[in-house]
Amino acid sequence: GQYLYAVAEVWRRTGDAAFLRQHWPQVQRVLAWMEALRQSERGAANRAPGRAHLFGLMPPSISHEGYSDKPAYSYWDDFWALRGYKDAVQMAQALGAPEQARQWAVWRDEFQQELQASIGASAAHHGVPFIPGAADRGDFDATSTTMALNPAQAALPPGLLQATFERYWQESLARSQGRRTWKDYTPYELRTVGALTRLGQPERAHAMLDFFFRDQRPRGWNQWAEVVLPDPREPRFLGDMPHAWVASDYVRSALDLLAFDREAEGSLVIGAGLKPEWLREGGVQVQGLSTPHGPLHYALRPEGRGWLLDLPRALEGLPGGLRLRWPEGLTLPRASHQEQPLPWAGRELALPAPPARVVLTAD
Repeated sequence: GQYLYAVAEVWRRTGDAAFLRQHWPQVQRVLAWMEALRQSERGAANRAPGRAHLFGLMPPSISHEGYSDKPAYSYWDDFWALRGYKDAVQMAQALGAPEQARQWAVWRDEFQQELQASIGASAAHHGVPFIPGAADRGDFDATSTTMALNPAQAALPPGLLQATFERYWQESLARSQGRRTWKDYTPYELRTVGALTRLGQPERAHAMLDFFFRDQRPRGWNQWAEVVLPDPREPRFLGDMPHAWVASDYVRSALDLLAFDREAEGSLVIGAGLKPEWLREGGVQVQGLSTPHGPLHYALRPEGRGWLLDLPRALEGLPGGLRLRWPEGLTLPRASHQEQPLPWAGRELALPAPPARVVLTAD
């Protein structure tokens, strides 16, 4: 799944059709192999009582490093596999292979349905109110569950999703306030910043960023080690330092603050992680932000009694259009385009197609 996603992302971000054709033979072999793995877990053994929550998943593995003691039915694997199925369908469609695209879409949809059913069944089997890290362990691992939101964008039981990140936030808050003892953590947790942003909780996302930034060591290096200890002088294993995987988690989360795609509705959400003070103190300008729909440009700056949102360039393949998420802590302004009012849906505003200028007037 990771390979399929990597190939698709290079193609989506660059439009390099030759690159996609070069990888197409390998894409077909990888997808066929992944489907064989999926089918290996759809037999009678996983229909038996007490094992139904394992039906249709990827087989046990240790690709999630936390399960190196014993291979596990890790949902980390399944979220990556789902992303791979989705991307394989897109690549087949782009290369004019409709029969493969249709067949792979059937596998994709079946896997998505069985994965969602497994998550609910696994939580019930283990008696837990959250999305488990592994179906056979029933463990809590919000850091790996973030992959369900990005890049997998999986359909999830909403109650379990909300409970997962509510527990993560409460435990993280207790840790940062010194009410919960801890011996170490890994800054892979930076993924949760993007997850909280996508869940409409930007204040929590920024609180987590503040916590993580305090643990950049040594000071001045502007990086994170793989492992953070409460005592920076304690002689213990810290992993790679600087840690590029952690850095990539930070970059992805930071970009989500500015814009992220919402795959199910074919939309691009901008501004979901903007701080109110950023808008009060001069605004925000984004130029050439890479998205699956082309480079994104926008400027949101104070003007008159409110703000002006400038969208200078069109994007492609956005049936759901652009949406502005208004920052928590700021009263919703009145929105208009070409002197015509635009309606808010909660704290989101459906935007006109670029090029456009939207006037946001504070009451």
